[in-house]
Amino acid sequence: MGSTSDLPVMEKAAQFLNEMEIPFEMNALSAHRTPEEVEKFAKGAQEKGIKVIIAAAGMAAHLPGVIASMTTLPVIGVPINSSLDGLDALLAIVQMPPGIPVATVGINGALNAAILALQMIATGDESAQKKLKEYKVSLKNKITKANQELASLSYKFKTN
Repeated sequence: MGSTSDLPVMEKAAQFLNEMEIPFEMNALSAHRTPEEVEKFAKGAQEKGIKVIIAAAGMAAHLPGVIASMTTLPVIGVPINSSLDGLDALLAIVQMPPGIPVATVGINGALNAAILALQMIATGDESAQKKLKEYKVSLKNKITKANQELASLSYKFKTN
């Protein structure tokens, strides 16, 4: 993440990956304040066994693109709502030049970034694929349960 001020958003990704038992690391790396550290991380990530990078940033939001320019690993950008309702970060991340793609989730979409990262990892990992399938079933079960609870509500003009 660009700074620790992004942690409240990025905790959702960390919690999901932790629940799925996927090893991950968290770093505060700024494309503008610590460019040498960003370069060291990006260029060394694959060697460390990292499969996917989730990079979150607000405002100018250069971190995901800078990282993507220095690695062949997939990079998922999470625009952080820190100014202009996060639109500045969203546009900065999604508008990458040809050859430097960054998959981009919605503003503050850390959970979806983690799910997408797991989906990428799961293409070559049966254990991750199984966890992902179980997670998707749990989402379905939540909606089924919610509908059962809604069915028990009684209103004069409610028809179901």
